[in-house]
Order: sequence, then C-alpha cells, then structure tokens
Amino acid sequence: MTFDEELDQLVTAGRTRLAVAQTHDELDAIEREYSGKKGKFKELRRLIATRPPSERPSAGQSLTDANLAFDNALIETRKDLQQDRHVIDLHFDASISGRSFETGGLHPIVQMMYDLNDAFSRLNFDVFVGPEISSELFEFDHMNFPPKHPARESMDTYWIKECDPSDPATRLCLRPHLTGASVRYMQTHKPPFRFVYPGRVYRNESTDARHERAFFQYEALIVDKDVTFSGGKLLTSTVLDTVFGRPVPTRMRTGFFPFVEPGFEIDMQCQVCMGQGCALCKQVGWLEIMPGGVPHPNVLIASGLDPNEWTGFYVNVGLDRLVMMRYGIDDIRSFNSADLRFLSQFK
Repeated sequence: MTFDEELDQLVTAGRTRLAVAQTHDELDAIEREYSGKKGKFKELRRLIATRPPSERPSAGQSLTDANLAFDNALIETRKDLQQDRHVIDLHFDASISGRSFETGGLHPIVQMMYDLNDAFSRLNFDVFVGPEISSELFEFDHMNFPPKHPARESMDTYWIKECDPSDPATRLCLRPHLTGASVRYMQTHKPPFRFVYPGRVYRNESTDARHERAFFQYEALIVDKDVTFSGGKLLTSTVLDTVFGRPVPTRMRTGFFPFVEPGFEIDMQCQVCMGQGCALCKQVGWLEIMPGGVPHPNVLIASGLDPNEWTGFYVNVGLDRLVMMRYGIDDIRSFNSADLRFLSQFK
C-alpha cells in the first residue's frame, strides 16, 4: 500500500470515528489515538523517510494538511456535541439515593445580636462597632472611673504589656465593657444620637457556670435635648420583647455606676416562675438584667457635649445571660465549647 493510500485510509477512518462519537470521553480517546504523541499521524510520518527524496516535501505537506483538517473536524465535533447535549456528560447512577449535606448555622448569641440589631434599626438606631483593643482613656477616664478604682487593676482588666502606664491614651487593654465605645461614637458624630453598640468584652475572672473571661454585651444609648424615662423604658422593652417574643414586665431600682447619674438597676420578671418565686430568682420573682441611667455629665463633656444642653438614657445588657434564659441553658461555658451537639440545636 502506497503512502497516499495509507493517508487516505487513515483520514477516512478518523472521520468515520468522529461521526459516530457520542460523548466527550470518546472524542478524547480518538484524539489520543490519531493526534497524540504516539498517534497514527505520528506513525505515518515515519514512512515519509522511505519515499524518494524528491517526493518527501509533498508527502510531508499532505500529511500536515490532513492532520490539521482532522484536528479542526475534532473541534467542530466537540462544539456540535456540546450544543446537542447542552451540558457536559456526567456519569452517575440516578437510582442511587442522594447524600444530604449538613448545613451550618449562626451561634445563638450572634443570632440574638442580629435580631436586636434589626429591632433597633427599625427604630432608626445606628449600629456601631468599636475596637476590642481599647485604652485606659476611653474605658475608664472618659467613663468617670476614679483613678484608684479597682476595675483598673489587672485582677479585672487585661492590660497589654509594654504600654506606658503613665499615659492613659496609650495604655492599651482588652475592653472590659462596651461603654467606652459610646464616647468614640459621640466624638465623631453630631447630636442628637440614637445608637446601639454590641460586641465581645473581656475580664480576668474565674470561669464557672455563670461567668466567662470573654462574653457579649449589648448597649443602647439615646442622647437628645429632652429624653424622658419613657425613652429608657422603650430601650428596655425593645430588648426584652425581641429576646422573648412577648412583653416582659420590668422595674427600675436606684443603683450606682460611675458613668451614669442617676443610675438604675433594671429588673425583669422571672420567666421561669412568671413572678411567683423560684430557686433561679431566689424566691423574689425578679431578676437583675441590666444597668441603666442618664449619662454622667463628665461622660458628655468627654464626648464634646454640653451637659446643660444634652441629656439621654443608656442601658447595658449581658447578652449571654439573656440567651441562657431564653433557651434554658444552665452553663455559660457551653457557648464557647465548640460542641456541635450543643450548637446544632439552634439552627
């Protein structure tokens, strides 16, 4: 058989294979068989050396043209197959049962924080997020804490090493409460203010079922020229109604906090005994849930405001404990346990 006859036979066989191919896998196999490194076009090229020298250039050109035409036909066949099938071939058995994939979910505290953000946003409150690494200036001096207040000591606050203890602005710490963020907000915005600022705080405490070294707080603040106690009641009711999905009775008692004057302890009716008295509320029917009150004049001055012109109302919620009451969780350490058996209950 002559070279030309072998070439014609090879091209005819290749085109026939392309015409009957049904899948991309078949096309891949044909491409390897004919145009691969060890394919039939490569084998036929070796025969050119057996032809007379004068015929070799034309034979080589004929083989090159045939190989190129075959490759173009292969490309067109792939396009036609793609259009006919609409999707790339997938080999699977439709009779086999599918596998379910486990989906994640928000942490219950984070979900509660988002719910509160949504509730306050509908009341035209801004949501503000402050830095977790703060300074003595914002966390204590601007908050009207006396210089020798025990909360400044390392037994309560995590201080960052190699900071100048003589300069409150550069003496850094992990924020022990969220309240310092209120001054940060007020220094960079124009009154009146209506905003919330949720986040994690840190304290050097011994952990037990009710205490953690890192936990969440949720604070809300209204500052205006005329803020009544009904505004404070609105803050408290919004928080509790969102957490429990129903109105919850509350009461206010006088209390002392350096950053408010006057200050209040805000209690809610025990949701376990509904005010009748039980072990959780120590038989009194009420539970202390948050401090609140009017921002202290020194806090307003630190924020750049005139306390004779502006007033307000502030509340601070221990978010972890509210979530514990909502779901009946008896150990705060469960929140940071990374136990999927616990977390999967809140999807």
